[in-house]
Amino acid sequence: MSEPYTALPADDLSRNATIVHADDPGLTHLGIGAGTYTILFSGEQTGGAYTLIEMLVPSGGPPPHRHDFEEMFYMLEGELDVTFRDEQHRIGPGQAINIPANAPHVFRVASATPARFLCLCLPSGQDEFFKLAGEVLPTRTSPPAVPSPERLSEIRGLMMANALRFKSEFLPPKA
Repeated sequence: MSEPYTALPADDLSRNATIVHADDPGLTHLGIGAGTYTILFSGEQTGGAYTLIEMLVPSGGPPPHRHDFEEMFYMLEGELDVTFRDEQHRIGPGQAINIPANAPHVFRVASATPARFLCLCLPSGQDEFFKLAGEVLPTRTSPPAVPSPERLSEIRGLMMANALRFKSEFLPPKA
């Protein structure tokens, strides 16, 4: 039995089409680890539907983690090794990967050149987590400062203390 059709809601005239360029003034650029994350569309702009972030990561990647939202990467430049439920996948320019909600995963830059990719999170919220832990940078290509050991410990503590608030969980590394 099929669901009955209902009328679409009225157009929300309080929302407008938005066009951005990753180098536009006014966008938020954040230093997270060795990478620079540019928030192209925030949850505030999309009514909480999604967040779109351009990530420029020269090396490394986050610790193993999982979260209760869908996450997709679309590769623009470079390559990533993405480990998803203990299966490793290499993705490069023109390829995309979807990480289902709650699935354990991790990524590492696999190329000699920085990886540049789009990260789409549905629903939004990851942008706010990154704002909490990130260092504001002047441009999307500005490298973050190398933090002192004390600052690195402070950032890790901040992220760990707020992970559940943002529906994320950091996992122990595989032996």
